[in-house]
Amino acid sequence: MKQIQTTKLFWASCLALLVTSLSFGIRAGMMNQLGLDFQLSATQLGTITATVFWGFPLAIVIGGFIVDIIGMKRLLVMAFLFHLIGILLTIFAQGYWTLFFSTLLIGIANGAVEAACNPLVAALYPQEKTTRLNYFHLWFPGGVVIGTLLVILFVYLGIGWKFQVAMMLIPTVIYGYLFSKLDFPVTERVSSGYSTADMYKAVGSPLFLFLFICMFMTAITELFTGQWISLLLKNVTDNAILLLTITTGVMVVGRAFAKPIVEKLAPQGVLLFSAVFAAIGLYMLATLTGNAVFFAALIFGVGVCYFWPTMIGFVAENIPQSGALGLNLIGGAGMFAVSIYTMIMGSYYDGLIIKHLPEGSDINLYSSAADGTTEGLAYVAAKNLAGPEVLQITLILPVILIFAFGGLYIYMSKRRQNMLLTAQ
Repeated sequence: MKQIQTTKLFWASCLALLVTSLSFGIRAGMMNQLGLDFQLSATQLGTITATVFWGFPLAIVIGGFIVDIIGMKRLLVMAFLFHLIGILLTIFAQGYWTLFFSTLLIGIANGAVEAACNPLVAALYPQEKTTRLNYFHLWFPGGVVIGTLLVILFVYLGIGWKFQVAMMLIPTVIYGYLFSKLDFPVTERVSSGYSTADMYKAVGSPLFLFLFICMFMTAITELFTGQWISLLLKNVTDNAILLLTITTGVMVVGRAFAKPIVEKLAPQGVLLFSAVFAAIGLYMLATLTGNAVFFAALIFGVGVCYFWPTMIGFVAENIPQSGALGLNLIGGAGMFAVSIYTMIMGSYYDGLIIKHLPEGSDINLYSSAADGTTEGLAYVAAKNLAGPEVLQITLILPVILIFAFGGLYIYMSKRRQNMLLTAQ
C-alpha cells in the first residue's frame, strides 16, 4: 500500500520549481553578458529567451494530456533528466545554437515540473488549493531573487556566468533524488471520479475559455516584463537587475501571506486587485526615472504577485472537472503567449533603437561602438528611449485585464447568490 508523505512531496515540488525559477533569474541576469560573449543581437537574445517559453507550453500541454496515464512521478523523472542535460549544455555552450537548444531543454523541463506539480499540490491539499498553489509558486519568484542575487555576487567577485549556471545543479540533483524515492497519489480528477469526457467538456466551457485568454495577458505582464526588465531599463538606472530582485522579492512575501487575502477577496477578487496594481506599476516603470523606478518596481511586484498561482487556483476550485489538463492548459497558454510576445518585442525593440538613431544608421556599427564615442553615446541614448516604449505598449494588457476581471468578479458574485438561493 502506498504511503503518501504529503509534506515531503510538497517540499520536493518546491525544490523542482526552484530550479525552474533559477533558470529565469540567472538567465535574466546574464543576458547582456551572453550578448557580448557570443556577439548576439537583441533579436537573437529575444529568440533564445523565447525558446524557454515555448519549450514550457509544449511540455506542460503534452504533460496535461498524459499525466493521468503515466502518473506524476514518471513526468517528474523526465523533468529531472531534461534539467540536467539542459544545464550542462548551457555550461558548455559554444554559441547561438547550443544556447538555443539548451534553453529549449530547460524550458521543456520547466513545463514538465509544472505539468506534474500543479495537479500534485491540488491533490495533496484539496481543501485549500489556491492558498497552497500560492505557497508552491512562492518558489518561482523566490528562485528568481536567489538567481539575481547570485548573479550580482558572482559578477562582483569576478566569477563567470558558467559557474552561475552550475549552481542550478545542486537543487536539481536533490529534487531528482527525492522524487525517485517517494510514492505519489493519483490526480484529483481520477480520485473524484470525473470521466475523461467530463474533462474535455470542462475545458471547452465558456468560463474556462475566458480564463484561457486572460492567461495570455497575465503571463505576458508578469514574465515578459520580469525577463526583460534589466535589458529594457539598464540605461534608466545603474542597478536594473535590482528592479527584478525588488519585484520578485515582493512576490515572495505576498505569496507567503496569500491565505488571508484569498479568504477575504476570493480568487476572482485577488485577480481584479492584481490587474489594477500591475497596470499602475507598469505605467510607473515606463515613465519614472532615477530612484523612483525602484518604488515603481515594488508596486508592479504587488500587482503581478498573485496572477499565476491564482489563475491556476481559480480553475482548480471552480472547474475541478477539467483536472490536470485544465491546470496545464492554463499554464501552457501563459507561456506560449510570452514566447510569441518576446520574439515580436525583441525585433520591435531593435526597430525602436534604429528609429532613435540618426537616419540611415547601421545598428551593428552603433552597438559595437566603444563607450564614450559619438556612436556609443547615441546608441545608449536610443536604448534609453526604446526600453520604456516597449513597457508602454505592454501596459495595454493589464488595463484590459482590469475590465475582464471586473466582469469575472460580478459574474462569480451572481453565481454564488444563485447557488445560495437554490440551496434554500
